[in-house]
Amino acid sequence: MSDAAFVPLKVAVLTVSDTRTEESDRSGNALVERLKRDGHELADKRIVVDDVYRIRALVAQWIADDDVQVIVTTGGTGFTGRDSTPEAVEVLLDKHIEGFGELFRHLSWQEIGSSTVQSRCLGGLANATVVFCLPGSTGACRTAWDGILHEQLDSRHQPCNFANLVIPGRGQHG
Repeated sequence: MSDAAFVPLKVAVLTVSDTRTEESDRSGNALVERLKRDGHELADKRIVVDDVYRIRALVAQWIADDDVQVIVTTGGTGFTGRDSTPEAVEVLLDKHIEGFGELFRHLSWQEIGSSTVQSRCLGGLANATVVFCLPGSTGACRTAWDGILHEQLDSRHQPCNFANLVIPGRGQHG
């Protein structure tokens, strides 16, 4: 950790689900709880049905919003017929964070074994906004936040982090 001051980020959370409501959205709520615990601000939170165009429209809106620096989605990353989050989001990204999915599956392997290969989670950058698409399970959200996002969204984390890529005036690592 650097000696620099912590810089809170503005994070939007999107739950992709055909069945969840605000009351039953354990995964989205776990992400909100963690981001607030870590000192970040909730920019927005929504639930949208698993539809490529609805997901894409909302994520694109947030990418264009200067008040959103980080987008975390949960759900729609599997292989069932309606899982379409990667297809919806991938085309919006300027750069892919290849190592995000790899690291997530490595951490997840320790918890759920070979079932982790069915996770199509991804990360990327778009318009100075970092985007992470996580599986819909609450456990997967905890694994991703605690094992990756907690550090990578902290501008003090060394030797590099994604926070410094989205903080205005920094746009670089370190």
